[in-house]
Amino acid sequence: MTLMQAIEAAAARLEAAGVSFGHGTTNAFDEAVWLVLWRLGLPLDELDAVAERALSADEQAAIDALVGERIATRRPAAYLTKEAWLQGVSFYVDERAIVPRSLIAEALADGTLDAWLSDATTRVLDLCTGNGSLAVLAAMAWPEVAVDAADISTDALAVARINVDRHGLAERIRLVESDGLAALPGPYDLVLCNPPYVNSASMAALPAEYRAEPELALAGGADGMDFIRRLLADLPQRLSPNGVLVLEIGHERAHFEAAFPTLEAVWLPTSAGDDQVLLLDREALASLG
Repeated sequence: MTLMQAIEAAAARLEAAGVSFGHGTTNAFDEAVWLVLWRLGLPLDELDAVAERALSADEQAAIDALVGERIATRRPAAYLTKEAWLQGVSFYVDERAIVPRSLIAEALADGTLDAWLSDATTRVLDLCTGNGSLAVLAAMAWPEVAVDAADISTDALAVARINVDRHGLAERIRLVESDGLAALPGPYDLVLCNPPYVNSASMAALPAEYRAEPELALAGGADGMDFIRRLLADLPQRLSPNGVLVLEIGHERAHFEAAFPTLEAVWLPTSAGDDQVLLLDREALASLG
């Protein structure tokens, strides 16, 4: 059996088992590529070079076992490999933190936010940092800024510590245990936040792969807006005069607009559409008064 044949067989098994994707891949073939190459210790971006390589019986057995574990446990592949990728950057992850997939990462990488920043932008907050990926990407994007990476979960912060150290950013990223903004007086020039925003009905319908993640990082109450209500109320006094908030709300725009009908938000373009990440300046936030 060649490596490509093993991938095709793994993809067929994943498809037949009805596993759910969304933690780094969107389909059975890409997930099979990830699992097979990782199991064999091969670079994830060099499939063409090794596609026709013949596999030993032991290698086939190892691949079969890993795919079987993915199917039997419904754990996301990132938890099995202990690695996730965001904007081409590798991050450690395990069950203590949500699998990183924030669309805010796109805005950090493609310069979308630069128009709202200036030479005076020196302090950045990544609130609900999880495994620290957005904090790391922000520090990489703007070498002159200091970043606070905050989370209520000490488990998540332990994972974030691994990633901050892994990328050599311990001197520029400070990890803070905080319930919302309680331990974060600011002022901040930029706040990034991918909060728990999944509404109760959607939580009840989540596939097992998503239920394998910490519920604390997902569940946002009846309409998904519980954390966001607190955040928008508390944030204005913690922003600098020209400070901005970049907030991810996933598929909850209808609930967001119902909760904040007078709020004037700037919706940012992402690969998933123009209604999942928004930007609010201090003036807009203060208008909620």
